[in-house]
Amino acid sequence: MRDFARSDHAGVQTQLDRLGQLSVPDGRLGLETIRALLDRLGNPHRRLPPVFHVAGTNGKGSTCAFLRAMLEAQGYAVHVTTSPHLVRYNERIRVAGRLIEDDRLAELLREVLDASDDLNPSFFEVTIAAAFTEFARVPADACVVEVGLGGRFDATNVLQPDVLAACGIASLGLDHERFLLAPEKNVPQEPMARIAFEKAGIAKPGVPLVTMAHYPPESIASIREQAKRHAAPHFEAGRDWYVDGWQGGEYRDKRYHFELPELSLPGEHQYGNAGLATAMLSHQDRLPVEESAIVAGMREATWPGRLHPLASGPLTALAEGHSILLDGGHNRDAGQAIAGALGERFHLILGMLSNKDPRALLDPLAGRIHSLQIVPVPGHESHPADAFGEGAIFAGSAEEALRNIAPDDYPILIAGSLYLAGAVLQLNDEMPD
Repeated sequence: MRDFARSDHAGVQTQLDRLGQLSVPDGRLGLETIRALLDRLGNPHRRLPPVFHVAGTNGKGSTCAFLRAMLEAQGYAVHVTTSPHLVRYNERIRVAGRLIEDDRLAELLREVLDASDDLNPSFFEVTIAAAFTEFARVPADACVVEVGLGGRFDATNVLQPDVLAACGIASLGLDHERFLLAPEKNVPQEPMARIAFEKAGIAKPGVPLVTMAHYPPESIASIREQAKRHAAPHFEAGRDWYVDGWQGGEYRDKRYHFELPELSLPGEHQYGNAGLATAMLSHQDRLPVEESAIVAGMREATWPGRLHPLASGPLTALAEGHSILLDGGHNRDAGQAIAGALGERFHLILGMLSNKDPRALLDPLAGRIHSLQIVPVPGHESHPADAFGEGAIFAGSAEEALRNIAPDDYPILIAGSLYLAGAVLQLNDEMPD
């Protein structure tokens, strides 16, 4: 599946058109291409401020958002690269606290694409090379880097111990099985052990590796083995750090001990992500962070498209009287997190890419869906209504689906794809900044 991007800036769009023409490196594994590209650019990944590197199936973006908020509450300037973008490609590259500006983005992408002319890099490899190039040029105190896919062969995994402050692994689940479970010798064969093996591929000698609780036993064993293999100090939730999953509980480890505030990001599962971010900061020694900044970051972090309450706008006006939540989750783990955050019954507007499991969200939400409408994901191949069983009704767009909602007291959830989430935000005039 290609990663589409559009811009109103002519210079940026010229470079995005070049990005869109890159072939998909189907079946290519390894870091040789990204390393060759970075070498041509002067190896910027070796000149970054202290980096916090985050992998995981779900929650890694939220963890990055908490890390950024905590570090900024301490007064640090922070570079951030995350994916995918929701509305604008610029969201992928945040430079010292601000989304990269269009003029600079056009220049940067042109430089990287010109350097990669004969390497056949992927969309993501070019993006990471561009982010690291800019991060090495602009002074800042820290970097937060989200893994794109997996970990072991992800383009971000060129980062080495001399720039890494800490690595973290958020929640684990089955996703991107075609890539992460591809047959290979000398790797774990049990699916969740293999997923954990791939994520733990970001572990580096001497760099703290911080992991959560509630992984399956086979995943825990796989992560522990990789931490030992890579000589990475390993800090586990429930052993080295502790966090409760509700407001008024507590976080504690060797450095911090405080009562948990109300989080800015909804859902009890976010306490685990906030705890992971806290533990990553606690178990590193590159940047001091006070407990007060940790708490402030928990209260102030923003991460659009994840149980995101839509503001008043052109789209929400189509279903007046309803509260509307937006979530880009598309796998079973995300469905369970959503289920834990919502009330008893709701209207569901669902759009899922055709390469995703159509039951991944429906099963965790079973018995609570008051009405179910299936919408296309703009610009992508998506599942038809009959893939979701009886009771699912097709609507041609999110706008049409909202017009179809009965005037009752049930909230509305729009979910199933980050690409759909981005389209919804754009329709409602909510631009992530």
